Amino acid sequence: MKLFKKLLVAFLLLITTISRADEGMWLPLFLQQLNEKQMKTMGMKISAKDIYNINSGSLKDAIVSFGGFCTGEVISSKGLVLTNHHCGFDAIQNHSTLERNYIRDGFWAKSQSEEIPNQGLFVTFIVRIEDVSKQVLNGVNINMSESERQSAIDKNIAGLRKEVKKESYQDSFVRPFFEGNQYFLFVTETYRDVRLVGAPPSSIGNFGKDTDNWMWPRHTGDFSMFRIYAGKDNKPAEYSADNIPYTPKKSLSISLDGVNEGDFTMVFGFPGRTNQYLHSAAVQQVMEVNDPAKIAIRDKALAVIDGFMRKDEQIKIQYAAKYASISNSWKKWQGEVLGLTSTNAVGKKKTYETEFQKRVNASPALKEKYGNLLADLEAAYTELKPFGYARDYYLEITSRVELYSIAGWMSSLRMAYERDGQKGYEQRMKQLKTQLSGLYDEYNAEVDQKLFETLLAMYIKDQDEKYQSPVLRKWLAENNNDMAKLAASVYSETILDEKEKLMTLLEKPMTEVVDFIKNEKWIGLVIDMVSTYSNKVTKNLNEIQARINKLNRTYMQAQMEVMKEKKFYPDANSTLRVTYGNVKGYNPRDAVKYDFYTYLDGVMDKYKPGDYEFDVPEKLRELYKNKDFGQYGNKGKMPVCFIAMNHTTGGNSGSPALDAYGNLVGLNFDRVWEGTMSDINYDPSICRNIMVDIRYVLFVVDKYAGAGHLVKEMKLVHPKKK
Repeated sequence: MKLFKKLLVAFLLLITTISRADEGMWLPLFLQQLNEKQMKTMGMKISAKDIYNINSGSLKDAIVSFGGFCTGEVISSKGLVLTNHHCGFDAIQNHSTLERNYIRDGFWAKSQSEEIPNQGLFVTFIVRIEDVSKQVLNGVNINMSESERQSAIDKNIAGLRKEVKKESYQDSFVRPFFEGNQYFLFVTETYRDVRLVGAPPSSIGNFGKDTDNWMWPRHTGDFSMFRIYAGKDNKPAEYSADNIPYTPKKSLSISLDGVNEGDFTMVFGFPGRTNQYLHSAAVQQVMEVNDPAKIAIRDKALAVIDGFMRKDEQIKIQYAAKYASISNSWKKWQGEVLGLTSTNAVGKKKTYETEFQKRVNASPALKEKYGNLLADLEAAYTELKPFGYARDYYLEITSRVELYSIAGWMSSLRMAYERDGQKGYEQRMKQLKTQLSGLYDEYNAEVDQKLFETLLAMYIKDQDEKYQSPVLRKWLAENNNDMAKLAASVYSETILDEKEKLMTLLEKPMTEVVDFIKNEKWIGLVIDMVSTYSNKVTKNLNEIQARINKLNRTYMQAQMEVMKEKKFYPDANSTLRVTYGNVKGYNPRDAVKYDFYTYLDGVMDKYKPGDYEFDVPEKLRELYKNKDFGQYGNKGKMPVCFIAMNHTTGGNSGSPALDAYGNLVGLNFDRVWEGTMSDINYDPSICRNIMVDIRYVLFVVDKYAGAGHLVKEMKLVHPKKK
């Protein structure tokens, strides 16, 4: 019976580790070797070479890293790029004013001459990917410290990049995979003339806003359109009025047939960061310590900002992007905690670790190498716990109070002067003015003062005194331990929160500016807060984290050596990946079952006239009333969004959802709330990605916005009618 139980456990573990066809973020150059057979079994009709090919145009040539933070795809032979509304939101906001409010009203260029340039925005194509592990790890050995190891790796990478074969207009970078056990080189082409073509109003592109964020059912038309411009030779070029629309090696065809439950789907993009192979102690800390701390701080910050935004339209414009950014992770972390708890993520990790340890103990050679590995990891994470909490508190609070950022930038100006004299001062001053200009455009001192009052009170109340700034505690005591009184004093006495006064100061002689920085009390407080954090938290944190990094690298290597039946995929690190699965609904909790599709009917069901989140434009209501859906409707209904079992994360926003033939069927923009823990623990029972149906995108562009000239650029197909 004992033998039977052991065999049963081993069998169940085997099934768990090899049967998740929908899990994984795979490097496209290995699809033929690792995934093609499985993908075809699941319904894919094209080959791995159609997806990734360095010798001829393939799907990867239509995929771009959008701004380095999202994904986009080329959807016409004239360089038209589709991405999410929230990915293009900063550009949309930057061009918005009270008189010309593109956030509220949307924007559509009627011709290429009306397309708007965006300073600093770029898109990057991947030309090819190469395994360079041998070159990068040359001379690296296990006796090196982490800093010595990294120094050797950096030197090898620098030499490798000098020798890589590429065109003069191309670039390259190297990234670690599998906790630094492998390295890959990416050759890239970056285009820096990217212009805004169109965006729906937020009542479509961000319908449901914070209430619906990370939720299903979803009814959001989360898309925007840009165009890549190139020099007359079709090569990358800085912005010029003489540039022409980029002609791509590949643009995506667009399916008008939609998807059915069970259909194969594939998401191609640049996922940001995942941690699938963590020790159970790390997952437990995320669930019980780190996420709850960050959620509590953002609770307070969001309440402050929301209170001002609802009263003042100018503040609403200034803080819209910041509020959305803060809210996005805040809600995600709540879903992450819920998902990790409901799927017993820690328990599953411990079961896996028990099996790993049994296999290690059964082999003298493995036991000698890895016998104490899990125990060492658990001890290290236990030691890390208080410092991780202090880190999250400090970073969350100080990053929300923008006066803190201004003071820090001013302090860096003084340091540049003391380090490099006038030359260093002038170089840093140029950067500082750019930073300040960008910040002040979206800044309100009254809002910032309230954030100071609210969040610095948490800094004092909710963490150990040894991690708190002595100067802040002294100032607080001098103000009768009243943080509101202290905040009022700080903001009334400083000029850092007043753009005109500070910019005028910065035009004065260098020595006068440096003297101001030395004597400014608020800058002194920030310096003390930085010093306290550095000496009491960072110093310890870095030492422990270095040990953990080494242990995790060994643990990754050990898993691949010990759990031989498991197909391992590398964690996301903002490099090009393919994930695939099937369209499917899910059951998030008892007696609740979600379908895989939503329709425009649901938009109208949620409609609340004049509401900040659920208002619906009159023209969209009219189109719905008349069932005027054009060629984009399906059986008298207008599809809006759908879900599938594709393993996605941040950075996949804007990624194309492709059908079995590689045609564009949707635009990835979110995950379901209960499955946001997929960054740490992918579970096929509740992990779903959310996509806007491409037919809804085209319907909004054509029927709602009257921008049918853009649709005419695209290649529309009916693959299911073959």
